[in-house]
Amino acid sequence: MRKGMLYAAAAYTIWGLFPLYFKTLQAIAPLQILMHRMVWSLLFVLCILAWRRQWSWLREVAGKPLVLAGFMLSAVLLSTNWFIYIWAVNNGRIIDSSLGYFINPLVNVLLGYLVLGERLRLGQWLAVALAAAGVAWLTWQSGHPPWIGLALAMSFGAYGLMRKTARLGPLEGLSLETLLLFPFAFAYLIWLTVNGQNAFVLAAPMSQWLLAAAGPITAIPLLLFAAGARRIPMATLGLLQYIGPSLQLVLGIWLYNEPFGTARLIGFAAIWSALVVYSGEGVWRAWSTRNNAATATAPR
Repeated sequence: MRKGMLYAAAAYTIWGLFPLYFKTLQAIAPLQILMHRMVWSLLFVLCILAWRRQWSWLREVAGKPLVLAGFMLSAVLLSTNWFIYIWAVNNGRIIDSSLGYFINPLVNVLLGYLVLGERLRLGQWLAVALAAAGVAWLTWQSGHPPWIGLALAMSFGAYGLMRKTARLGPLEGLSLETLLLFPFAFAYLIWLTVNGQNAFVLAAPMSQWLLAAAGPITAIPLLLFAAGARRIPMATLGLLQYIGPSLQLVLGIWLYNEPFGTARLIGFAAIWSALVVYSGEGVWRAWSTRNNAATATAPR
């Protein structure tokens, strides 16, 4: 349990500190950063698979077009999420990106209801309503919906929905997704190189190392998250997931001086209230389930 909490907290902390990494690559176009992230992530996970001799999963997907099509769709969703996030960070929209990951759990709940036919409990409906009120307030104050946050939440929510029904684990799934995207990313980088526009070739050595580091930076928190998720209850994992967007919000306000006035604070407060209701209801339900199970198995 303790190891699981440490693994999960470490994963969310790394994700929360991502703005520090992408800001160092601000001079490079977000699309190029995305392509390098795909290529170096694939190389890194292939090294891990080779070290662990973990290739049996290839038989589960070989010659199965529907499985490959499903992972191609999840790969497109993941790369879309990555691109929006990189663009937002490097264009002074870290607070907007943090909003996306604050509301992502509630988007997951709503997608479960709409797509999987899952029933929502009263506390979950209340949380969704509070989050919707917060988004409506932010829309009214700014004159437009918080597109960045909504796009991040919806793309990652849809990605999570695809992976929920997938056959492969986190490492194998990421390997297949990056493998499917690799030809497009590699072809684009070759085209940039031929035209003298590849930032990796033109950049200083430090930037080259940072681009190559996208591989382990992408895969390591994912592996930590998977290790943590296997060891701790979902209720605990649900509480820890707010470490990431909280760190992003703090970085956006205090380190990068992004505007966060009273109007924005009110909208975020409504969403935070929704998360309190959602998390509190989940913790209470988990405690109640364990208590009932203990009562049922106790000797009479």
